[in-house]
Amino acid sequence: MPPPADTIERPAAALAAPYNEMFEASDRPRPHYKLLQERLTGFGMEELQRRQLAADQSFLQQGITFTVYGSDEGTEKIFPYDVLPRIIPAREWDVLERGMTQRITALNLFLHDLYHDAKIIRDGVIPAELIYTCKHYRREMCGVDPIARNYLTVVGSDLVRVPSGEFAVLEDNLRVPSGVSYMLANRSVMKRVFPILFRDYGVRSNDHYCQELLTCLRELSPVTHADARIVLLTPGVYNSAYYEHAFLARQMGIQLTEGRDLVVHDNVVYDRTTAGLRRVDVIYRRIDDDFIDPVAFRSDSLLGVPGIMNAYRAGNVVLANALGTGVADDKAVYAYVPQIIKYYLGEDPIVNNVETYVCSRDAERDHVLKNLDKLVVKAVGESGGYGMLIGPHSTKAQQEEFRELILANPRNYIAQPTLSLSVGPCLLGGSIVPRHIDLRVYVLHGKRVRIVPGGLTRVALREGSLVVNSSQGGGSKDTWVLHQEVAR
Repeated sequence: MPPPADTIERPAAALAAPYNEMFEASDRPRPHYKLLQERLTGFGMEELQRRQLAADQSFLQQGITFTVYGSDEGTEKIFPYDVLPRIIPAREWDVLERGMTQRITALNLFLHDLYHDAKIIRDGVIPAELIYTCKHYRREMCGVDPIARNYLTVVGSDLVRVPSGEFAVLEDNLRVPSGVSYMLANRSVMKRVFPILFRDYGVRSNDHYCQELLTCLRELSPVTHADARIVLLTPGVYNSAYYEHAFLARQMGIQLTEGRDLVVHDNVVYDRTTAGLRRVDVIYRRIDDDFIDPVAFRSDSLLGVPGIMNAYRAGNVVLANALGTGVADDKAVYAYVPQIIKYYLGEDPIVNNVETYVCSRDAERDHVLKNLDKLVVKAVGESGGYGMLIGPHSTKAQQEEFRELILANPRNYIAQPTLSLSVGPCLLGGSIVPRHIDLRVYVLHGKRVRIVPGGLTRVALREGSLVVNSSQGGGSKDTWVLHQEVAR
């Protein structure tokens, strides 16, 4: 939550040593990493590098790629993968699971309230100006009732482990979160590269993610028959996550479609097929709000479907996630999530936010401007590591640039302490070295909340770097959630 003005102090977290995922002391691994350490010692470096090479070749052969916009080295890249797993004990996962269920339940109630009675604003819990100046707030959604009041079908929340060892939510991705295909690809490769180690560890499966997603989509269908027609709507091959769109559609056995493949007649959406028009009941959309309907939003969009908003408003088709969800992942609104949880559920957050300064508040903005060299400043509507200033790694010129940006538009910026993200072991350059990591957890929400064990552990591959985004040179590793606690 935003701190009271009189309690603002220099962030202490920036000075703390990072939490080490593998070692609790320099020569003593944590209980759940002991077996991994023993096996790594037994393998030797030559064998480990051979297995890393096998994993890299597997990713290359499968064409597991992502797109970097504006890259001079070409836009299509193989996703970097580290062969050493990140391991999460059962008791820690239990806390995360309960915490994320609580968080998504509250955010879903928040979205319904915002687009109906807006009681949370009238009760003074969150400023009206903050909501109505959010570029992702959609007045077109006011009074619209999504089926089952479901706004959030797929959520990707980014978690970091702070120096104390606790997890905290860094940000939520509620519009079209990506990366789950890499989570599943990592697991598939890991099973082939370390089959015996994987078996001996007792790792919870994540293989059923796509079936759980399909179940959620079916639960939201406006028709009751089991063969509701579900499609995945993609912007097309030039989108950075197109590989994932194709992967998920194939795994779920549903049609991958583009806007030009769909047509709306009498507020009903149809898919153009060789057998004629077929009604579509549920759309897992991976197109942003702005581009999904040129009649309702951007008239220059060639990606969307004219009239789909009217079909949605009439209740003839489900869009997952619902339009207008971006207001709840605005980084300034994020700062109020603890109050949102308290307001709707009457509970304290199980997993807390990272301390956040909202630059539209005078005292917090002054604090940020005085500490640009120590804080991480973020534009509220950006993602993928864009629009950021990492104070300790920035130049005076960059700090001055952000000072001017903040003063020109305070609503557009927040700042957080420069956290010492936890470090995990990585195989790089012929040795095992620590690198900073985070964790994106995927939450599914149909008639109930489902969380498939694990997530996408992202790695800052460059020494000392805190930026884990793939678009900024980051990679990933498999995330193992254990069935049972490991005795000390």
